[in-house]
Amino acid sequence: MNGTIHFTDLYSLFYKRLFLIGYSITRDKFLAEDVVQETFIKAFNKADTLEDNGKIGAWLSVIATRTAIDIARREKKNKAILMEREMLEFLGKETKETIEQIVEAGFLLEEIKNGIRKLSLEQQELLILRLLKGLKEEEIAHVLHLKPATVKTKIYRAKKRLRFLVLEARSA
Repeated sequence: MNGTIHFTDLYSLFYKRLFLIGYSITRDKFLAEDVVQETFIKAFNKADTLEDNGKIGAWLSVIATRTAIDIARREKKNKAILMEREMLEFLGKETKETIEQIVEAGFLLEEIKNGIRKLSLEQQELLILRLLKGLKEEEIAHVLHLKPATVKTKIYRAKKRLRFLVLEARSA
């Protein structure tokens, strides 16, 4: 992007790839469009940091992946409070749980969230893609440019670490 390639050419060339990355993470057409737009804005603002024009596609893909994860987190956070309240009300009505059980479930959910915040960014990213976005290990591997076996191992370790953090918080 150091002046040899026009921005409109880059947009035409990489739009589909970035849209697919955004869609694979957000699972929403409109959010994927936002991913593409934000990716190109970020790339345009940081164009002077790219040293090798031959790596533009990979550079844009990384920006798109991280942007999509950020957008997915933001959307999840915006919807989480309403969903939690509705879910707790539903659980209380459908299973005839006591107020104490509902409160305990709320505490557990909070402990899990706190545990996730203590994980490394990579582990948080993997768990969000797997558990919240429902991506398969092969899809995550593609998005993060890793081998599926590596993704499987890292997800296993992230879950194990999360379990330890939650149990540790409960015993404190």
